[in-house]
Amino acid sequence: MDNSYEPIIVGFLCNWCSYRAADLAGTSRLHYAPNMRPIRVMCSARVEPQFVLKALREGADGVLIAGCHPGECHYVDGNIKTLRRYELLKRMLRQLGIEEERVQLVWAAASEGNVLADAVNRMTEQLRRLGPLRWRETVLGEDGRTVEHVDDTMAKEV
Repeated sequence: MDNSYEPIIVGFLCNWCSYRAADLAGTSRLHYAPNMRPIRVMCSARVEPQFVLKALREGADGVLIAGCHPGECHYVDGNIKTLRRYELLKRMLRQLGIEEERVQLVWAAASEGNVLADAVNRMTEQLRRLGPLRWRETVLGEDGRTVEHVDDTMAKEV
């Protein structure tokens, strides 16, 4: 594999906790990989599955969704909705033949810049090992039609 490959991570960060954790990581001069492109959302529950799929389709190698710890959501149960949606999203990724590690969920309070920095570093290393996401080859067949990945041994055309 080409050693110059650097993964691109789109980070959807909760305004109330995770975005502030990223800010704290920067102002505290914590060392973490510069691979994440942060997008501030009001709540992690606002991250729709189609946003994640669009980020991957448009060239991201991975997506990090970061929110408040369960029980500490500014919108009461937003992060619980996020967790449910994340589990469904992982199932969808499997059906598309995309490695689950390409989309990750992390909880980080505003005072936990180190937690967010560690998550970005860990995800960057995982994506380096996986290599670039080749959306066209992975999700679309050679003729441009969607391929549903039933399991690792067989796929059927949709």
